Amino acid sequence: MTNIQFAKRLQPLKSNVFADMDRAKAVALAAGREVIDLSLGSSDLPAEAHVIEAIAKSLHDRSTHGYLLFNGTQGFREAAANWYEQKFGIKVDPQTEVLPLIGSQEGTAHLPLAILNPGDFALLLDPGYPSHAGGVYLASGQIYPMPLLAENGFLPVFADIPAPVLAQSRMMVLSYPHNPTAAIAPLSFFQEAVAFCQQHNLVLVHDFPYVDLVFQETGEWADSSPNSKSLVPSILQADPEKSVSIEFFTLSKSYNMGGFRIGYAIGNAQLIKALRQVKAAVDFNQYRGILNGAIAALTGPQAGVKSAVTTFQGRRDAFISALHRIGWNVPTPQATMYIWAKLPSPWSENSVEFCTQLVKQTGVAVSPGAGFGKSGEGYVRFALVHEPPLLEIAVERMAEFLH
Repeated sequence: MTNIQFAKRLQPLKSNVFADMDRAKAVALAAGREVIDLSLGSSDLPAEAHVIEAIAKSLHDRSTHGYLLFNGTQGFREAAANWYEQKFGIKVDPQTEVLPLIGSQEGTAHLPLAILNPGDFALLLDPGYPSHAGGVYLASGQIYPMPLLAENGFLPVFADIPAPVLAQSRMMVLSYPHNPTAAIAPLSFFQEAVAFCQQHNLVLVHDFPYVDLVFQETGEWADSSPNSKSLVPSILQADPEKSVSIEFFTLSKSYNMGGFRIGYAIGNAQLIKALRQVKAAVDFNQYRGILNGAIAALTGPQAGVKSAVTTFQGRRDAFISALHRIGWNVPTPQATMYIWAKLPSPWSENSVEFCTQLVKQTGVAVSPGAGFGKSGEGYVRFALVHEPPLLEIAVERMAEFLH
């Protein structure tokens, strides 16, 4: 057999938290276990009827069946720009400051190719979403993990970044509300981040999928700007000139459109242009009908967004109460669809083994904190993607496992 030589950049991509848990789930299913999957943050709620109707109507329009180039996405880019202006009071040019994406993950994976030369550093959150690291590795960059600790509200401390690393750094990636810790960042933190990146000539990337999945009691975190209708700030509110910043939004969470793979980048025109150049070498755009559905989502009734937030808040409350009843005291998150829980002894230093044994013995699948970065060790992430009765059954099974 021919010995095929692969690029060294593939080495760090061999391990993936979701792929590892998928294998563990398959083993449990093969053994006859009924699996309750809390490991993947894929919403179980449906897209709204008016969104589906817009897509269905497009299917019968033969003009939507061909390739879709940039100019054909004008309607979607205008809808995205208007959505941002209405939500955050930020003026956006749909021609130069918006780019459609196949989910925000495409943006976080491809942008490093436009920014990093081999050996350059990217400053990433630790723990953080795995695709942020994947894009840096594909660009042959180096990663400096910024530790997120509970005592700091799971916010990075910029002063702790070593000077030699900073001298070789070209970009910083943030994401709040945060996956996996569910932490929220105030506008003052983003202002600090923008000033830091301006000072050190860094591109500031903000992955923003959970902008709407914020619970009402977090009003004290809201931006003080009278122009904002969001409980959490956009990075562009801290950088209204878009001097160094680009933000990624996906319709996967707010609009339950994960499987449709639709998102966009918004921000600095030079960064948008560079990302567009990378994208043009890789793909065109999605089917036009998907963009028509996304336009319907962004411009149509928003009652479904509010309903989803209420649903996840109810699940959060039920799950936290159940955990507290079994003696597992975890803090109540203010946003996202996740619970970030510190593991009890004797599992506090081996989250992967805990998750592997848990799904093997009980069928409950969760994500190990170590899969999100070194600083995630000692934690697990629960995704609230089932109704409260099933979540409570999962907690009961975990109680038996723990005790």
